[in-house]
Amino acid sequence: MKIIIVGMGKVGLEIARQMQGENHDLILIDTNAAALERANSLLDGFCVEDNGACASTLLRAGVRDADLVIAVTMDDEVNLICCLMAKKLGARHTVARVRNPEYFRDAPILRREIGLDMIINPEYAAAQEIARILRVPAAFSVETFARGQIELIGFQLDQSSPMAGIPLHEFNRRLSGSVLICAAKCGSEIVVPQGDFVPQPGDLLYAIGSPAETPRVLGSAARQMPQIKRVSVLGGGRIALYLAWAMESTGAQLTIVERNAERCLALAEKLPKATVLEGDGTDQELIATEGLFDCDAFVSLTGRDEENLLMSLSAQQAGVKKVLPKMSRPNYADTLQHLGLQTIISPKDITASYIASYVRGLANSQGSAVESLHRILGGAIEAVEFIASEKTHFLDTPLKNLRLKRGLLVAAIVHDGKVAIPDGNAQIHAGDRVIVTARKLFLHDLNDIMER
Repeated sequence: MKIIIVGMGKVGLEIARQMQGENHDLILIDTNAAALERANSLLDGFCVEDNGACASTLLRAGVRDADLVIAVTMDDEVNLICCLMAKKLGARHTVARVRNPEYFRDAPILRREIGLDMIINPEYAAAQEIARILRVPAAFSVETFARGQIELIGFQLDQSSPMAGIPLHEFNRRLSGSVLICAAKCGSEIVVPQGDFVPQPGDLLYAIGSPAETPRVLGSAARQMPQIKRVSVLGGGRIALYLAWAMESTGAQLTIVERNAERCLALAEKLPKATVLEGDGTDQELIATEGLFDCDAFVSLTGRDEENLLMSLSAQQAGVKKVLPKMSRPNYADTLQHLGLQTIISPKDITASYIASYVRGLANSQGSAVESLHRILGGAIEAVEFIASEKTHFLDTPLKNLRLKRGLLVAAIVHDGKVAIPDGNAQIHAGDRVIVTARKLFLHDLNDIMER
């Protein structure tokens, strides 16, 4: 596919990086020469230094035969104009990053009136991910598939877990096939485990199943945690606003600390159920006076990674059970995990995964395109959702009779609205939703899971 990416900031760079290796023709546009130079040193793409909202720039980039234009500059208006111009000039599909809540609220109108195919709001997506994790606090990651019918939860195996030292086929037998361990990290080794895999204390595991069943895995792993009732949020930006809205139905009490007085007033007006405090969230006196660490979860959402890191570690040391720092740069990921902070919120990574899923679906030509895509364990494992179609080559055939690629697992099937963890006798039928976990095989179609 020919893909034009306008805006080579952190999000644009990550999107382009995730497209690498998938045989796309990338054209990268930005007004910032330094940003383009960095992109050019890291990626294989054609760079254009100019304003991507200008028709002349888009024409020079070859927009008339572009399959997709992705506009992810820091300016919502530029992104919208860029997509409007691109569509008028012949681009087949357009995607815009829109961060302003007012614009995002009008997403259906924007899709209809200017032909946008997809609108992505990084802050909203990040808030939704935080809300999912807080709903299952014992997990460090919660991803959803099949419109919420399936959950993929990541957790660390506890020292005292009865699951430790038991082969997975025995563990799966005890749970009656209702959930499946579909990915694991043991030390530095990352695997898509088979039945003879034996998890050990400290391993990072991913289990898949229905939302009603996955909590049973956490119980077996001795990682149960009480429901989140009180949340302290450092930073009153858009993510905090969307998070408060997302958690209104849970009954949890949110306390938001924000330095900017004007922003505090706006938050207090929009969030009558939340407690909004004006002040420096790193101030120890404020922390003690307001009891910011006397909570079930601490979420650090300031614009500075270093501040989020410092305050998250402080909250962890103070005994907060669930700590979620926002990180814009990948530099700290390994350090945080070594320090016991397994969950990192990265809006740019979330955005890139959403768009990568959309691109895979567009690239498909055989009829069972990617519906959703989540990268886990640092991107080493992909969990991909497909909808089987009449063009799927192995319909109505037991999985045990198929020659599947190595490093791949058919993890779950949704048939007629019912979730099933497949065994060797399971079959895939037209219309089924199929979730596959694999080690970076760049699956674009359900037929790609088969050996050629």
